[in-house]
Amino acid sequence: MQGILWGGVIAAGLAAASLPTGSLMADDTEAMIETLRAATQRFEDVKVALAEGYVPDPSGECVSAAAHGLPAELGAMGIHYLRPDLLGITVTEPRVDGTGTHTDFMSPAILLYEPQEDGSLMLVGIENLVFRQAWEAAGHTEPPTLAGRRWDYMVDDPDTPEEEAHHFQPHYDQHVWFRENLKGNLEPFNPSVTCRYHTA
Repeated sequence: MQGILWGGVIAAGLAAASLPTGSLMADDTEAMIETLRAATQRFEDVKVALAEGYVPDPSGECVSAAAHGLPAELGAMGIHYLRPDLLGITVTEPRVDGTGTHTDFMSPAILLYEPQEDGSLMLVGIENLVFRQAWEAAGHTEPPTLAGRRWDYMVDDPDTPEEEAHHFQPHYDQHVWFRENLKGNLEPFNPSVTCRYHTA
C-alpha cells in the first residue's frame, strides 16, 4: 500500500526540495488523504457500505467529545460503521475484543458519518483500529503509525466516570478526516464534525 500511496508524493517532494520540511510533510499527508478519499468515495452512499459488510455501531452513539467528558470544542467523531471481519471481533461483552491487525486505510475497518439535518448521513472520515493484545501477539513491539504519527492508544480508566475506550478493550486507533480539521486531519476528534442532528 505504501508504494501506491506515496509514489506520486515522492516525485512531488523532490521537485519541491527547497520548501521547509514541515510544508513537505503537510503536503504529503494531504496527498495521502486525497488518495484515501478517492479509494473510499463509494461509501458516501451508506447503502454501499452496508452492502459491503459495514454495520452501524450497535450502541447507536454519535460520538462527541463533550459526551465523553472532554472539552466540547474538540468536536465529534460521528457515527461509526464497522466491518467486524476486518476488526476480527470475537466478543462484545463486557468489552469489545478481537484479533484483527488490519491497518490498510485503502480498505478501512471503520467509516465515520455525520448525521445531517434531513436525516441522511455524510461520510466525513475513516478509521482503523487494532487491539493491543492482538497487535503484540503478532510480533509488533511498537504501535502502528500513519504518516509518521503513532496511532492513539485507548484504554479505559476505571477511576473516572467517562468511558475513554468506548467500551473496547485496550487498542490503538487512527482517524483520517476528509472534512478539514483545524486541529489536524489525523487527530481523533474533529471540531468541524457535529452530532447536533443525531437522533437515537
